[in-house]
Amino acid sequence: MNQQAIEQIVNEVIAELLHTKQEAPITQYDIPIGISARHIHLKQEHVEHLFGKGEQLTAKKMLSQPGQFAANETLMVVGPKGSISNVRVLGPARSLTQVEVSHTDAIALGIQPPIRESGNIAGSASCTLVGPKGSLYLHEGVIIAQAHIHMSPEEASELTVFDGEYVSIKTQGIRPVTFHHVKVRVSERYRLEMHIDTDEANAGFLKSGATGTLVKENKEELTYNSSQKTTIVQANEINERIITEKDLLAFQGQTIIVPRFTRFTALAMDAVVTLGITIEYKDEG
Repeated sequence: MNQQAIEQIVNEVIAELLHTKQEAPITQYDIPIGISARHIHLKQEHVEHLFGKGEQLTAKKMLSQPGQFAANETLMVVGPKGSISNVRVLGPARSLTQVEVSHTDAIALGIQPPIRESGNIAGSASCTLVGPKGSLYLHEGVIIAQAHIHMSPEEASELTVFDGEYVSIKTQGIRPVTFHHVKVRVSERYRLEMHIDTDEANAGFLKSGATGTLVKENKEELTYNSSQKTTIVQANEINERIITEKDLLAFQGQTIIVPRFTRFTALAMDAVVTLGITIEYKDEG
């Protein structure tokens, strides 16, 4: 075979490889990442309480999720140790009022919000909202948003995931990170995008528009050996017996047995759900 024939074959192989690369659905598992800075959702009665009777939220910038916008309106969030001014309200108005902050924000405010899915505010942290026409004390409603992915049913089908499933997202760059236990949220109203907060983004040097690779979580890696399913956890002796989030980290996927009058902190109860822990109570004997 002469040199010209060899070069022709090589060129044809390269062309075929390039064609395959262009045609293959290589972006199927490419998940766009959006970074959510601190923000506030308000129900309409609180919009009027803070901004004036009859006032409505007005759009400053449309967001990636259809129908959602960053409003022109901002509020001050006040905690026991500090305050944060000009916190953006997102619209439209919702059925409940919720404040989403990062862990760094929480430290500045002097509060301890739990990591929660949006809308799950029962027993969460408190704060005061201050607007141009009034102030509002929230007994609960401040959370750190759990990392999650929005997607349409069609996108979920392509990615072979379902609503409520947990996956991992691997990112690349100068500081590659993997986000574990990321919740999939599927709706006709959603567009494909993962949402993380500013602390999570800073950990991986990520900016909005970055992408990550979806990885199915191996359930065998997320649980302990079945022979370890029942473990007794001794509660801390602090006035009454209290179990904290830290006490539960070693018992993912297991059953714990605790005295009937044991109390769990709010963060511990979140950990029970997140880690798939089953609680059994026993009477003191």
